[in-house]
Amino acid sequence: MAVADDIGAQLAALDFAAVSPAEFARLVKGLSAQQIKELASDAALRERVLREMFGRMKQQFKPESAGPLDALIRWKITGIDDAVYETRIADGRCEVTEGRSDAEPRTTLVLADADFLKLVSGNANPVTMFMMRKLKIAGDVGLASGLTRYFDIPKA
Repeated sequence: MAVADDIGAQLAALDFAAVSPAEFARLVKGLSAQQIKELASDAALRERVLREMFGRMKQQFKPESAGPLDALIRWKITGIDDAVYETRIADGRCEVTEGRSDAEPRTTLVLADADFLKLVSGNANPVTMFMMRKLKIAGDVGLASGLTRYFDIPKA
C-alpha cells in the first residue's frame, strides 16, 4: 500500500489543469489496476479525477468526426459507489453533465474505475475490453464501438 499511498499523494497534489492528456496517459499507463483501485477508494480523489476526465471530453471532442450525430451517452463508473455522467453529442458540440437525467440514452457504458481510466487515457482497447466483459454496453452497440473516433484520445 505504500506505493499506492505515494502515488495517491502525488495525484492528490497534482494540478490536473496543468497536465496534458498525453502526460496523464503516461501516468495512468504506469499504474496497475490494483493501484488504481486503491487510489479510487479515496472518494475525494476519485471524484476529482472523474470530473477532470469528463471535463476534458469537451475539449477533446472532434466535431468534424461527429457530423450530424445526435446522441446521449450515459457512463456508469463502478467503484466505491456508482458515478454517472452523461455525454450529449449534438449540433457539432459535446456537453458533459454529472448525474443521471430523465432522458433515454442511446447507449450506456458501464465499467470499473481502473478500466475507465485506461480507456479514456488510450491505454486500453475498447473492443478488447468489451470482449473481456470489462466494458458493458446497453443500447446502441454500433454507436458505442465508434465513440473513440469522436474524441482525440491520447497515446501513452
